[in-house]
Amino acid sequence: MQLRYQFRVYPTPGQQEALAKAFGCARVVFNDGLRLRQRAREAGGKYVSDAELSKRVITQAKATPERAWLGEVSAVVLQQALADLNAAYRNFFASISGKRRGRKAAPPRFRSRKDNRQAIRFTKNSRFKVLDNGRLRLPKIGDLAVRWSRRLPSDPSSVTIIRDAAGRYFASFVVQTTDGPLPPAASEVGIDLGLTHFAVLSDGTKVAAPKFLRRAARTLRRLQQALSRKQKGSANRKKAVVKVAMAHARVADTRRDWQHKLSTRIIRDNQAVYVEDLCVAGLGRTRLARSVHDAGWASFTDMLEYKAARYGRTFARVDRFFPSTRMCSRCGRINDKMALKVRAWECSCGAAHDRDVNAAINVLAAGQADNSNDRGAQVRPGLVPAPRGEAVTHPDVARPTRSVEGILVL
Repeated sequence: MQLRYQFRVYPTPGQQEALAKAFGCARVVFNDGLRLRQRAREAGGKYVSDAELSKRVITQAKATPERAWLGEVSAVVLQQALADLNAAYRNFFASISGKRRGRKAAPPRFRSRKDNRQAIRFTKNSRFKVLDNGRLRLPKIGDLAVRWSRRLPSDPSSVTIIRDAAGRYFASFVVQTTDGPLPPAASEVGIDLGLTHFAVLSDGTKVAAPKFLRRAARTLRRLQQALSRKQKGSANRKKAVVKVAMAHARVADTRRDWQHKLSTRIIRDNQAVYVEDLCVAGLGRTRLARSVHDAGWASFTDMLEYKAARYGRTFARVDRFFPSTRMCSRCGRINDKMALKVRAWECSCGAAHDRDVNAAINVLAAGQADNSNDRGAQVRPGLVPAPRGEAVTHPDVARPTRSVEGILVL
């Protein structure tokens, strides 16, 4: 499978200037291509093809006095900027036609030089190279100093140079990994993600929520207050912006490192991992938005998914409407909705449940049912007849009920 390996790079002042020039040229080509297609659509003309677009905004533009400086950067950088534009259009068209699953993709927008993140990409056609002395040689940029934290598993097919909001530079390599599967593990686990505890496993293990953003709130508040007092457009304001970005980057890096260690441990210890498919975007619009974003559930589940595929483990998501919290893991009865403050409850069958542990056990059972084993064993809690006192009969509506054997009858 293809993975990205990212490393910190330290360009010299001259190389930073060359990178800034490449960032700007790629941005101009992207915006020129987008503007050309928009004008063609407004004029009622045909959709400008990829080849025609490259010819007009790169090849012909270099011959004009207004865009002659495009020849000062690598041509691959400009071509990859147009490739990003074409991919954005394809995703947008596939989204509105229903061919692309997930959330609706918006049409491409113009890039701004004030964007916090700038990036350019080099492919093998540009002949970039990792030298024997550990430096990264890029065309018309030079040899960049790289801080290697691990070896690349194979020759990279492309490298993306990124400048983030904090002014740091990174090299992101796309490599092909050939990792073999891990030795089989005897256990499987279901995970219930939450805010009180970041993750509760079906074996009863509870992982406390680190709350990295909450812990850094005092420092962030002080830096943002100092930023608000700086005059707009001044050099001191630019310095304050970098300080705020560095504080946020430190929080994000700490959270990412912690999630990598936890996800790796879970994948190594379990043969199959099942999680609930949470609607993080919807939860991010509630009063718990800050805590939800601080938890980082989406990035954590993405780590579990790709690491499971990488190491030969099973990973599955349980339907988000599955009542894992309200269902009794012993008898299968589904209770009424309960408030968030209720952390423990008792079922009418006599079972006492911890709210989160019970949900994790139900997630495990539901995941195993959707991914049944070779023998086809029944792992989901069986059907249980409703108590006689709960049955309600309406005179005008015949509701289906279940017999003791679990057969649907009228």
